[in-house]
Amino acid sequence: MKAIVQDRYGTADALELRDVDVPEPRKGEVLVRVRAAGVDPGVWHLSTGLPYAVRLGAGLRRPRRRIPGMDLAGVVEAVGPGGARFRPGDEVFGTGSGSFAEYAVASAATLARKPTILSFEEAATVPVSGQTALEAVRRVGRVRPGQRVLVVGAGGGVGSFAVQLAAAAGASVTGVCSTGKLELVRSLGAVDVVDYTREGIADRGRIFDVVVDTAGNRSLAELRGVLVPRGTLVLVGGEGSDGKWLQGFDRQLRALLLSPFAGARLVPLLSRSSTAGLEALTELIEAGRVRPVVDRRYPLAAAADAVDHVGSGHARGKAVVVP
Repeated sequence: MKAIVQDRYGTADALELRDVDVPEPRKGEVLVRVRAAGVDPGVWHLSTGLPYAVRLGAGLRRPRRRIPGMDLAGVVEAVGPGGARFRPGDEVFGTGSGSFAEYAVASAATLARKPTILSFEEAATVPVSGQTALEAVRRVGRVRPGQRVLVVGAGGGVGSFAVQLAAAAGASVTGVCSTGKLELVRSLGAVDVVDYTREGIADRGRIFDVVVDTAGNRSLAELRGVLVPRGTLVLVGGEGSDGKWLQGFDRQLRALLLSPFAGARLVPLLSRSSTAGLEALTELIEAGRVRPVVDRRYPLAAAADAVDHVGSGHARGKAVVVP
């Protein structure tokens, strides 16, 4: 099969299209013929090995997983022992290992049946970013009807889902994004938008019950400054900082230390992938309350360009790779 293979850290210069063996599904796994693979900032971090802290889990000198990619949507090709919940021919979406390829294996526990109203490309944008936003809004943010929610990075992969999920929960949503994404964010359900190139979030005052920050380039003090006294700040990822060792992830560590004394809840988000999360998103998607935003489509051979584009921070929603 054709796959993107990486033997060292980097982006365009390190990702190569090669012929490799089709992987074999093990117990509890499913072999999926990949019809589309989503590209999220996590892929950029694992491909570049930045910040250096990610190499503690991904491999100190070179990536342990030679084929990048996590998001996928496709058709079940084969089922390993214990994976009988799916059958060959089922259309699925979820997270797997090495989705930048014609075939990838995934745990049955991180897959669900693809929403019938979505194309494979649309479905491939949902698993990582959609479940991250679901965790941020529902489990951690505990967003309720009538609350005011601020989503920073509202036009990106996680942010575009977070705006919709908060609006679906009955909140009044303000989205922070660049000029070119203002109309997109409004169309997703934001009642107010902040163009960060022209104004700061502090101008809104301490009015937000929940702040979901996916951008990573604002200080904890600035974000706390727009929260009501007992509000909740959810920190998603660590984008937007130039530090090579921790990048923006140092805020997560400081938030953990500061939260017991801050009055507000400061919560670094650790997202999980599960069938239950995917099924919850499917219900919202098929009810018309959430829709994926597909930015650009890339052929498999141009996967490095997709990773670079997402790493630039300019993607509108999610980019997808199509084998």
